Parts: sequence; C-alpha cells; structure tokens
Amino acid sequence: MESKKVFLVSITQEGKFFVARCPELGVTSQGESLMEAQKNLKEAVELYIESFRLDNLPGVLVNS
Repeated sequence: MESKKVFLVSITQEGKFFVARCPELGVTSQGESLMEAQKNLKEAVELYIESFRLDNLPGVLVNS
C-alpha cells in the first residue's frame, strides 16, 4: 500500500512570477502563473522525495 504524506505549501506573487515553496522540505519553484508554479513545485517535490525516499527524508517522521 502506498503511503501518502501531506506537505504545507506557500505560494506568493513576486513581480510577474509566482513563487511556490514547501518549507518542510526546503523546496522552492516558480512559474509565470499560479497553476504553473503549482505544477513546477509538485514536480520538484516529487523529485526531492524520489532522491531521498519518503522514509529517509530529513526532518520528516513517517508513522505506520
């Protein structure tokens, strides 16, 4: 069974870009639209998790 984890996301508009951050993981991305910023952050978080594996993420507790 696949484990799901929910992360806090913050998106702010800075000039003409939307900056999307996941402070729990320290991952940041951006886009020219809100949807693009969301999509880019999702991809960045997925790559981050893939590289660390969910059970090895720094600062993240996973309970069964």
